[in-house]
Amino acid sequence: MSLQLKHISEAGKKTIEAITTIQQYINGGFVPSSTNETFENLSPYTNEPINQVASGSSDDIHQAVQAAKKAFKGEWGQMKLKERLGYIYKIADLIDEHIEEIAPLESYDTGLPIQQTKKMVARSAQNFRFYAEMVSTRLVGDVYPVDDEFLNYTIQKPVGVAGLITPWNAPFMLETWKIAPALATGNTVVLKPAEWSPLTANRLAEIIDKADLPDGVFNVVHGYGETAGAALVSHPDAPLISFTGETTTGSEIMKNGADALKRFSMELGGKSPIIVFDDADIDRALDACTWGIFSFNGERCTANSRLYVQESIAEEFVKRLQERVDNIKVGDPMDDKTEVGPLIHRNHCENVRGYLEIAKEEGADIYSGNIPSDLSRGNYIAPTLLLNANNEMRCVQEEIFGPVIAVMTFESEEEVVEKANDVRYGLAGYVWTKDIQRGHRVSQAIDSGMLWVNAQNVRDLRTPFGGAKHSGIGREGGYYAFEFYTEQQVIHVALGDHHIPQFGK
Repeated sequence: MSLQLKHISEAGKKTIEAITTIQQYINGGFVPSSTNETFENLSPYTNEPINQVASGSSDDIHQAVQAAKKAFKGEWGQMKLKERLGYIYKIADLIDEHIEEIAPLESYDTGLPIQQTKKMVARSAQNFRFYAEMVSTRLVGDVYPVDDEFLNYTIQKPVGVAGLITPWNAPFMLETWKIAPALATGNTVVLKPAEWSPLTANRLAEIIDKADLPDGVFNVVHGYGETAGAALVSHPDAPLISFTGETTTGSEIMKNGADALKRFSMELGGKSPIIVFDDADIDRALDACTWGIFSFNGERCTANSRLYVQESIAEEFVKRLQERVDNIKVGDPMDDKTEVGPLIHRNHCENVRGYLEIAKEEGADIYSGNIPSDLSRGNYIAPTLLLNANNEMRCVQEEIFGPVIAVMTFESEEEVVEKANDVRYGLAGYVWTKDIQRGHRVSQAIDSGMLWVNAQNVRDLRTPFGGAKHSGIGREGGYYAFEFYTEQQVIHVALGDHHIPQFGK
């Protein structure tokens, strides 16, 4: 048994010990890839192989899309709403039953600390219940009567096959974040999970298989983005493509799907600012700043990776931030005490290390925490502050996606708004001040899809999630997801014999 498994439950141990080669899930069954090719899944903790994963090809994608299309045209598409939502609730219940297995599996595969994956998995079940309720209460149309002549009304219909391409940084939660509204609104799904985090996507397929959905409603094709992902994006029978990931990849996906006039939902990169004014509650701002960049190993799109602290309090704030960095527990992701674990993959780890070298070359001072010597096999980056940074540096302008925060100062409100907006991204932002008028002012002046005032990143499932500028297109969350997952249709009904011009009579 791997040393790290000593910390987890017996259910988690059994699940991990039972890991075998992962297959595709297509048309209600687990099958090998059409080419019989596999790829290796590596542990971020040791860089040793975990298992083999079926490598999907364009043929596998075609089979999955055709199965999903058949289900949409058949049993699933004709099913009554109450029965369909019953399946959605059943999936949520099954996730709850398996939390003790899923959370350790997620940590084992991604390096995310288990205390964080437990909460994420619990949220995953809530995603399904939330969308079952949302469809029941908010998937409604409008009525436009015109005197006694017309009754015009709108309905929202499912579109068809939803191609969902999900990331590796919080895979199980983000997969359910997309699958739940897609299925609840009546679409069918082909999921292409990130190749670096296949374990919980496979476990989700096993759970949904237990829910006994009609064959073809939900499908999973594992594989590389340039093969399986590209085939899904270009497939003519998958009109919806929802992607969460890096901005350059998102741009390529949109180009590849343009000829087919795909509908896209894009949640892309971020370089979010946290702004701390001198009248802020320093203790709470410090908590939020530390959590916001170092939780999830810094691998989160909404991470506050740029700190702007007002000069009059900068010395004290940075000193206390350094103390926090010194005390962050870097360790085994399966250990309940671990706060920062290994990054997902050695390639990504090397990319983050490269940014630290760039930061040094640009003149930033590197202040890092500690990595215990017994973790040398893993993809570890110590929690890091980039001190004396400025907006011109690449380490400030580009998304690093690790436990690294650039620290800068400002004097005035106008100055910090300008600096906060001086990047190509616009996903999230955080403002700390006791002056609530200033909080509103600054928040509304920042070009981003989401802002939190005197708060860490606390999500409300009812609100729209998405970014501005190069951080994405469209919004998911709440009933805002309906704009993507449904087609709005207007029906015009004549109530009498209105005038019709009589050409050619």
